[in-house]
Amino acid sequence: MTQTVAVLGTGKIGEALLSGMIRAGWRPADLLVTTRRGDRAQELRTRYGVESVTNAEAAKNADILILAVKPQDMGKLMDELAPHVTADRLVISAAAGITTAFIEDRLTPDTPVVRVMPNTPVLVDEGMSVISAGSHATGAHLATAEEIFGGVGKTLRVPESQQDAATALSGSGPAYFYFLVEAMTDAGILLGLPRAQAHDLIVQAAIGAAVMLRDSGEHPVKLREAVTSPAGTTISAIRELENHGVRAALIAALEAARDRSRELASGNG
Repeated sequence: MTQTVAVLGTGKIGEALLSGMIRAGWRPADLLVTTRRGDRAQELRTRYGVESVTNAEAAKNADILILAVKPQDMGKLMDELAPHVTADRLVISAAAGITTAFIEDRLTPDTPVVRVMPNTPVLVDEGMSVISAGSHATGAHLATAEEIFGGVGKTLRVPESQQDAATALSGSGPAYFYFLVEAMTDAGILLGLPRAQAHDLIVQAAIGAAVMLRDSGEHPVKLREAVTSPAGTTISAIRELENHGVRAALIAALEAARDRSRELASGNG
């Protein structure tokens, strides 16, 4: 942890990473941030004790650059960084759909680049960050990325060819659950429950189900069958879900998300 890390782009994800690194033992003196607004820079300085610098200064002084900007801002950012990034730096991109080749082509030859797709539960240290190596990244570079992103949840290494699928499944995944909770809350209101009670019932069911999925080691089919009694309430509900094509709709939705990730990667934003 003697290396200097710069987080370029300190929105929610960038700040979550910053906070996670400090909790994991990184010294604020070894962390730099970039931000567009002076008031935001002061806020981060007060909250975490970190120094705010320009993108060019970050590129000159940091050993590790974490690019946490929006995908549409990546081209402009690379123009700012390119003159100052040498091949002994590690560049970690957390921008959806941006390939390592896109970044490598704009930097000094042989610069190691690691691509990471986190999701928003990093904000509560329950994120999943999917990590892929670029052409020049080694196992040590991947381990460094895992150390950083492991402070805010779990990590998983995949070949970069699987990143679009991982983005559809994990990066966008929390939104699908929020959508489901929203729909189930409306159903609870229709069935006569106050909104707050319906919400609490569904959220706790979701938390409990998630912990059982994680900790039991059982296949989700077995866990579902344990709730599904013959001629009972659950099987009646499952029948309606199947009749309305919910399973097929989910598969189609994830395919659409994967395809959109590919479009972003190809520059068709």
